[in-house]
Amino acid sequence: MDLSVNPAVTAPQPGPGLKAALTPRGPGAMPSISVVAPAYNEQEVLGEFHRRVTEVMIGIGCAYEIVLVNDGSRDTTLQLMHALRERDPHVTVVDLSRNFGKEIALSAGLDHTKGDVVVVLDSDLQDPPELIPAMLDGWREGYDVIYGTRTVRDGETWFKKLTAKYFYRIIKQVSRVDIPKDTGDFRLMSRRAVQALSGLREEHRFMKGLFAWIGFPSRPLSYRRDPRAAGETKWNYWKLWNFAIEGITSFTVAPLKVSTYAGVAIALFALLYAVVVIAKALLFSDPVRGYPSLMAVILFLGGVQLISVGLLGEYVGRIFNEVKRRPLYLLNRLVPSELDGSFSKREEPGA
Repeated sequence: MDLSVNPAVTAPQPGPGLKAALTPRGPGAMPSISVVAPAYNEQEVLGEFHRRVTEVMIGIGCAYEIVLVNDGSRDTTLQLMHALRERDPHVTVVDLSRNFGKEIALSAGLDHTKGDVVVVLDSDLQDPPELIPAMLDGWREGYDVIYGTRTVRDGETWFKKLTAKYFYRIIKQVSRVDIPKDTGDFRLMSRRAVQALSGLREEHRFMKGLFAWIGFPSRPLSYRRDPRAAGETKWNYWKLWNFAIEGITSFTVAPLKVSTYAGVAIALFALLYAVVVIAKALLFSDPVRGYPSLMAVILFLGGVQLISVGLLGEYVGRIFNEVKRRPLYLLNRLVPSELDGSFSKREEPGA
């Protein structure tokens, strides 16, 4: 891949405080690397993904594995994964029992990594694996997380770019943790960061928020995001809308506060308006307006109440799902790579 077309631009140098907190690992440090890629119906691109990642790993020259997670695919994705594993002992196949969604599939992949560092990639090759060496340089400097920040998003509609831009900015403002803007799942993480992340077992998972929640020294790596190498996106606008709701409700109670403030403001406005109506009726014999104004007020207040109840229901529904404490996923089959080491998370019953 020509990096002059898709350049990696590192962030400005950290301040003195952050530099003091870093423990450099040395310019010659060669960790073992796990590359994690969830896949759902990605038969068109999986072979090319494996080829490009393998070329990068061979170029780096360290021990590695490629953890492919089948998220209940309905095409030949699983068969291709097993075929790759038969030819390449560096491949791990994590086959989930059904489609659990990308966030949980990614968690399953992270649970079954063995490397000293873990790289998260999309199997559609929108995140270029050729940037892994640059991320590895950041790890050698002492950072635990090096996350990719998108400067350009090729192959996406203007509407998706616009909504994504403002979603990241809104959630950054209202969230209780500092979630970087214009940042997806593409990142490199140290072993301790992955183990910390594997300890978070909440069912409603917004991985971009969880990545930020664990903390540890982090830095961005700017890059130009490519269009899909093949196949079609599995995200439509309805799924993106639900994903946005998931992210906001997982990391902030701001919507509940907004509904409370709106209720207080409307109550105060209604009280002032009632005083005005009564004063006009007593002092100027101005008759109180009838049916149209009454219906407008009732419908407005009814709408506000339904929105508030809906917001409350979103949070109550999440509480209902979390208290059942079901395992995040079930495995149909696991075929590990030949990389030495133990998995990030010990097996739980059914997971």
